Amino acid sequence: MFLYLTVFITGLSIMSSEILASRILAPHFGNTVFLWGSIISTFLTGLALGYYIGGIIADKRPSYRILSAILLLSAFLFLLFPVYSKAINNAIFDLNLGLKRGPLLASMSQFLLPMIFLGMITPYSVKLKTKRLSVVGSTAGRLYAVSSIGSITGTLVTTFYLILLAGIQLIIFLNGLVLLVLSVAAYLFHTYRASR
Repeated sequence: MFLYLTVFITGLSIMSSEILASRILAPHFGNTVFLWGSIISTFLTGLALGYYIGGIIADKRPSYRILSAILLLSAFLFLLFPVYSKAINNAIFDLNLGLKRGPLLASMSQFLLPMIFLGMITPYSVKLKTKRLSVVGSTAGRLYAVSSIGSITGTLVTTFYLILLAGIQLIIFLNGLVLLVLSVAAYLFHTYRASR
């Protein structure tokens, strides 16, 4: 059950961040098609790299302790986001890179690394959840489905409710806080299993 909750929250955080990215970058770089192309490309690039790297690490070192570390790194990037985001946007805006390169650089510099770490979590969870080779397909399918449901939830809840109720930086901080709680839970689960 824990792994399903983890991939659900991960999916939610990914799409919540993608919706918020436009609100974070638009004041500096405009709400253009180039901005959205930059955001979508950044998120897909990060996730693709995360899926690939996560799969490799999962095959070599599958453990809840490492899952906890991946979640912890993700959490810190979200928790620290309000500290560095505005400074990065101001610095890139001052470079006057234009309508295309400016938003792409700003998006990549702020969202690529968090998406790589979040992308690692689902393939890593597939490895931890799979007990027999004969069910790896159905296990992967269920986990990716739950992650996608989390993404849908993150999109709708962020768009229709959270943005109206809370500030953008607070929502990102809360995403980081939830990921931190999951990291601690994964570590405690690892400690519990190791003691048995």
